[in-house]
Amino acid sequence: MSGLPVTVLVVAKAPEPGRAKTRLAATVGDLVAADIAAAALLDTLDAVTDTPVAARVVALTGDLDAAAGGAQIRHRLESFTVIEQRGAGFADRLANAHADSAQGLPVLQIGMDTPQVTAALLADCARRLLQAPAVLGPARDGGWWVLGVQSPAMAECLRTVPMSQPDTGELTLKALRDNGIDVEPVELLDDFDIADDIAAVRDACGPDSRFARVSRAAGL
Repeated sequence: MSGLPVTVLVVAKAPEPGRAKTRLAATVGDLVAADIAAAALLDTLDAVTDTPVAARVVALTGDLDAAAGGAQIRHRLESFTVIEQRGAGFADRLANAHADSAQGLPVLQIGMDTPQVTAALLADCARRLLQAPAVLGPARDGGWWVLGVQSPAMAECLRTVPMSQPDTGELTLKALRDNGIDVEPVELLDDFDIADDIAAVRDACGPDSRFARVSRAAGL
């Protein structure tokens, strides 16, 4: 085992046209939305690959064979342990993914909506997690982009938190604290769900990132 003794967990959805980023697709169409989602996922996986941690896990749902960029994503996933998401709702799938991926290590979990993440930022979050019971990084839309916990049991409180709401971040923080878990805040990031979110996220990405190239080509 090498690197920081932390598991980085990416909770991801195969970017299938018609199933990926449906709110964005309402503006740009299913195919473009799926291409943008694939770019975001690949950029995220690159950052995690370069992060000096002991373990890297992707909890995946959906069909990569039907996904935009499916072959590239499958190739990139060769560097990860891949597990299937399980659970009826998103909150349950998050809590289960923590339990399924921990490998006896603290878990730092992110999604695929912040392709501007860097290995340096993730490593900083991992180091802070090693010094705190939990870390939580808010997203500008009221959600959160990263959650780190010392043990999977700490993520069980996610099951009671309504996801994808403007107050999800606030409610997640409250749930953790109500369970006696001290939370270290980390950097605020923009994430993307709709067309109006794209520019701010792209501005935070490198100009040659996949997300920047694909979203620019889409005229967003």
